[in-house]
Amino acid sequence: MSKIIISCAITGSIHTPSMSPFLPLTAAAITEQAIGAAEAGAAILHLHARNPETGRPSALVEHYMGFLPAIKAQTDAVINLTTGGSAVMTIEDRLAGPMAAEPEMCSLNMGTMNFALYPMLAKRTEWLHDWEEPFLRNSDDMVFKNTPRDIETILTRMGQDRGARFEFECYDVGHLYMLAHFADRGLITAPLFIQFVMGVLGGIAAEPEHLAHLKLTADTLFGDDYTFSVLAAGRQQMAMAKLGAAIGGHVRVGLEDNLYIAQGQLAKSNAEQVELVRGIVEDIGRVVATPDEARVMLGLKGKQEVAF
Repeated sequence: MSKIIISCAITGSIHTPSMSPFLPLTAAAITEQAIGAAEAGAAILHLHARNPETGRPSALVEHYMGFLPAIKAQTDAVINLTTGGSAVMTIEDRLAGPMAAEPEMCSLNMGTMNFALYPMLAKRTEWLHDWEEPFLRNSDDMVFKNTPRDIETILTRMGQDRGARFEFECYDVGHLYMLAHFADRGLITAPLFIQFVMGVLGGIAAEPEHLAHLKLTADTLFGDDYTFSVLAAGRQQMAMAKLGAAIGGHVRVGLEDNLYIAQGQLAKSNAEQVELVRGIVEDIGRVVATPDEARVMLGLKGKQEVAF
C-alpha cells in the first residue's frame, strides 16, 4: 500500500461555539491548531473561516486572510479550502474566500442533500450566542444545495481558472455517479481524490458494509484513476479511519467531523486527534505521507502557486 495521507479538518461549519471550548474560532486559534495538526502528521489542512466575535461560519475574505498567510508561513502542509462553506450560504458567498486565495486544493460536495444537525440540540440547553440554537433547530428544513450547475461552476472557477485540485466529498453512492458524469464530460482529470463522507444525517451511515459498497462502486467507475480517503462524522471517526486505512485508503480527522477524542471526552485540539489516528494507522503498517509526498500523489500545483 502507498503512503497514507492524513487530512485534518480544523473547524468546519457544523459545530457551534457552545459545544466545545476547544473548537477554534478566531484567526489566532485556527492558525495555532492548524500548525499543531501539521506538526502531528497531517499533510492536508481542510479549512473554513469563522466570525471571530460570534463563532458563526463566515464567507468573508478578510476572515480567511486572517489565518491563511500565517499557516502557510509556518508549515509546509497542503491547504485545502472549503467550497461548501455553510448550507445557509449562497454559492457566490461560498466561493469568495477560495477564489481570492487560489489554494492548491478545495473540497467539493458532489450533490445537493439534506444536512440535518438538529439532533445536536439534545446535548445542549445553554448557548453562548443567540444564533446557535435556531441554526441547529432549523436544520430540519435545511438543504445543502450543490446542483450540477453549481458543481460545474466550482470546477471551472477553482479548477480550470485557478489550478486547484479537489477533495471530492461523496456522502452517498449517487455522488460517485455524479463524479463519473463530470469525468465523462472531461471537466475533471485523474488522479481523483475521493473523500467518502460517512455518518452525516442526510448521507450514508458510518458502517463497514457501506464503506465496502462505496469502494466497490468507485473501483467500478474509476479503476486505477482514483485514491480514496475516509471520514466518519461523530463517534465512529476512529473506527472507520482504521478500517479505511486497512483497505488502502487515506484518512481524515479533525474537530469539524468530531469534537471528541474518546467517549464523553472532548478533544483538546485537532493535533490530539491527528496523533491518535497516526498511531492507529502506523500500528497496521502504514507510513504517513509528508505534505510534499501528498502533493506528488495528488498532482498539486505547489505551495508557491497560491495567492496568499
